[in-house]
Amino acid sequence: MDLKDKTIVITGGGRGLGAAMAKRIAAAGSRLALVDLDDDTLDETAALCRNGGAPEVRTYVTNVADESRVIDTIHRIDSDFGALDGLVNNAGITRDALTIKYKNGEQQSKMTIEQWQSVIDVNLTGVFLCGREAAAKMVERGTAGCIVNISSISRAGNMGQANYSAAKAGVHALTVVWAKEFARYGIRAASIAPGFIGTEMVMAMKPEARDKLTAMIPAGRVGEPEEIAQAVQFIFENDYISGRCIEVDGALRM
Repeated sequence: MDLKDKTIVITGGGRGLGAAMAKRIAAAGSRLALVDLDDDTLDETAALCRNGGAPEVRTYVTNVADESRVIDTIHRIDSDFGALDGLVNNAGITRDALTIKYKNGEQQSKMTIEQWQSVIDVNLTGVFLCGREAAAKMVERGTAGCIVNISSISRAGNMGQANYSAAKAGVHALTVVWAKEFARYGIRAASIAPGFIGTEMVMAMKPEARDKLTAMIPAGRVGEPEEIAQAVQFIFENDYISGRCIEVDGALRM
């Protein structure tokens, strides 16, 4: 796919990885639909994308876990731009906790159903809803589009992240299913599994905790958001990539 003048939707596009993706795709000349819950960060990123080369940028405040809002948002994007060529399913949250925690035979805590369900709702159901609706618009328009889902190396199972790991494993499985189901319409689907990336959340960690984390990575450093954005662009531009997961993790394996 030549990204110039293509309409690309990025969820979680207001900050962090989403903002890095948006700025890189803007530089390639794409028209951008940025989706997030935070209006202020959306506006900031949109301005940077306009200055960075995007011919058109629009923002949409949406909860990706809400089916009716997703349907309405994707419909509005398709109507506003008159096209929908690509989607990056990047929106996600964490609610980390051990499934159960005991000390001296006494239960200290357990992951709540709210912690479980909120992560599943956003990180997995949200991906399903946005991908389903975007693919439907692509089929209606006869567009040979592409969906990029952001999974995680935690999909292999990371202690303290039963909810997140399950969701991210589901995201990649969903990617494989879509690659097979949507191929007949000329639509590709692939996923990216980032490792530890230097987003605002990671860089806000206590230095000693961040150093301990970095020591686990064979590359000797956390990744840069731009390196994930580069992988997104690579998938969009290579028309023979589908149904696969690209791991961008500095050789770290869970």
